[in-house]
Amino acid sequence: MIQIFALTELGLALAQKLKQVLPGDDIEVHFKAKPFAEKVQNAFQGGDRLIFICATGIVMRTLAPVLEDKHQDPPVLVLDEMGKFVIPLLSGHEGGANDWAHQVSCLLKSQLVITTASPYLQPFYTLGMGCERDCSLVYLEELMLESLTQAGLSIEQIDSINSIDIKADEVNLIALAKKYNKPFKTWSIDELSPMKRLLSTHSDYVFNTVGVYGVAESASLVACQKQTNTEPELVLPKQKNAKATCAIARSFPPKDT
Repeated sequence: MIQIFALTELGLALAQKLKQVLPGDDIEVHFKAKPFAEKVQNAFQGGDRLIFICATGIVMRTLAPVLEDKHQDPPVLVLDEMGKFVIPLLSGHEGGANDWAHQVSCLLKSQLVITTASPYLQPFYTLGMGCERDCSLVYLEELMLESLTQAGLSIEQIDSINSIDIKADEVNLIALAKKYNKPFKTWSIDELSPMKRLLSTHSDYVFNTVGVYGVAESASLVACQKQTNTEPELVLPKQKNAKATCAIARSFPPKDT
């Protein structure tokens, strides 16, 4: 059985759409289910496949008390309420969540965000950042750490911090990279532009200002591609605060290396 949990009106509309397009008739939609934790945990322990349309943090906090191991737990997917991203959260390889997420992303024409590593290959992560001129270190550091937490990564897993070349002299981006002992790399418009097709959003304002449709995402993606010479993907699409943007990308080395 598939159980879909939605917490907002937009999420409910997406849940109802999913019920229509997913194969099979044994699909149940829950809107603001109460008691939420009890219903979710019972469904999970019963072996049902679960789809959540809400924040990943809510899902993890709710399921934490009933998690067993990746060989027993049923697959769990998380979607944003607009249906732009599909994340296999639990039992990716063993439970089939990765394949299921691929199926759902195709049905919705959305972006699949795989956060589990390909078998036998060590993922390569890079972080991209954009910011207002003379942005404070506090804004940059807080956003970076929040983004890492959201992606389930540590700063030790990040290879480099990246931006557009007009930020090569941005004092606090340089300071941030130095504080965490990471290389700070910048890329030209010509290098960043081919990443347009991989961006989660396209900002005309950013394009008119700096010449690319997204600084943080483009910079993280091109850094990955340059390092492994393989197709990069966004692990975490653009996050932002009042002064800065941040994104995380990943690529894998060629399988014959």
